[in-house]
Amino acid sequence: MMGAVIELDRVSFGWRERVAIRDLSGAFERGSLTAVVGPNGAGKSTLIKGIMGVLSPLRGRIRLGGDTRDDMACLPQVGELDRSFPISTYDLVAMGAWRRVGAWGRFDAAERERVWQALETVGMADFGARVIGTLSGGQLQRALFARLLLHDAQTLLLDEPFAAVDRATTEDLMALLLRWNDEGRTVIAVLHDLDMVRASFPQALLLAGQAVGWGATADVLTPENLHLARHLCAGDY
Repeated sequence: MMGAVIELDRVSFGWRERVAIRDLSGAFERGSLTAVVGPNGAGKSTLIKGIMGVLSPLRGRIRLGGDTRDDMACLPQVGELDRSFPISTYDLVAMGAWRRVGAWGRFDAAERERVWQALETVGMADFGARVIGTLSGGQLQRALFARLLLHDAQTLLLDEPFAAVDRATTEDLMALLLRWNDEGRTVIAVLHDLDMVRASFPQALLLAGQAVGWGATADVLTPENLHLARHLCAGDY
């Protein structure tokens, strides 16, 4: 497909004997803003892991446009992070520069300034020395968004970026996400708040172990589709 950053061709994902997503086909266009939604167990996080290459497809193909694989960054669920690891907020954010600096590159003054600018952008400039285990959920999510700023990638995948954070943090981080999209970046976000999706995301993918709908948000998030997704995940069909 012309302009597709990520194209899925009858892709199935899963592990062991369980298929979590079956025969998914479609594309995320360059510069698009897409919400991935669906009931619990719908395969939303599995899709993100599959696109990032953490999971290999059981069947089908994933095609990445141009240099997408090298220009893609992911914000994982907060619950997947080991908050007991004694790393500072500054160092967590600085990890976003890995693609530019590499394992043995010199972390120069320009990179250090990028870290502080990213921390300031998300309102965390006073927390650089804090160990991440002492941060609140909202503070940690702000730090992870700062790390995405350091990545400076053109394709961004976010898995439940607003889970367990307060309204002010959600509004601040949503504004940053919209700014990235305004800059022409492709943004794919797993979300649960359908009102937010309807208000801010032009495109939506509704999953329930398969695609129930993929396209313009108003066409996807219909009562009929949402009803079908719930029943598919409950095993009623």
